[in-house]
Amino acid sequence: MKEWYYDKLLNIRTGGDQKGFNKSQHYHRYEPTPYIAFEELFNHYELKSSDRIVDFGCGKGRLNFFIHYLFNATVVGVEMNEPYYLEALENKKKYLQKTKNRKDNIHFQLCYAEEYKIDPLDNKFYFFNPFSIQIFMNIINNILVSVEKAEREIELVLYYVSDDYVFYLENCTAFKLKKEIILPILSERDPYEKFLIYRLSF
Repeated sequence: MKEWYYDKLLNIRTGGDQKGFNKSQHYHRYEPTPYIAFEELFNHYELKSSDRIVDFGCGKGRLNFFIHYLFNATVVGVEMNEPYYLEALENKKKYLQKTKNRKDNIHFQLCYAEEYKIDPLDNKFYFFNPFSIQIFMNIINNILVSVEKAEREIELVLYYVSDDYVFYLENCTAFKLKKEIILPILSERDPYEKFLIYRLSF
């Protein structure tokens, strides 16, 4: 019900899972974050319109449009799959037709996540377990290099996070766990149904 309701509200189409398998073992198959999970996340985690959020493995852009609708923040979707990227662009066109009075600060980039050039204004990064720990480490390194050039507070929002990601962040970086948001009902069946928020502060 929530999947249909929010897609209709935002005038987009983001449902469905990836058909077939990705050729690379480092990139996981496409699966959009459930809207019910977004509701719980943003009941406990607030964004500002001045934030610039990057979604790695954005697929068709579900998170980007949801955040933009709620907070009017700048959102960047990074996607390596060209058909999904093109669907995200089509969704953007439909979304902006419905929300004509909103600022167009929605961006999509077609590239591998580790090749995305971190913008000095990027300060929040979203991951739904989209790729292997090796690629995750490369991206975190890119973020840290960016912070050295333009010092700012950074937060990572991780959904259904792998143990490898957690181990790396807590043992090999200066990121600290800020908040854990457990999803009611879903977490009873699967302990990985939660969000972890990590912060890098100065």
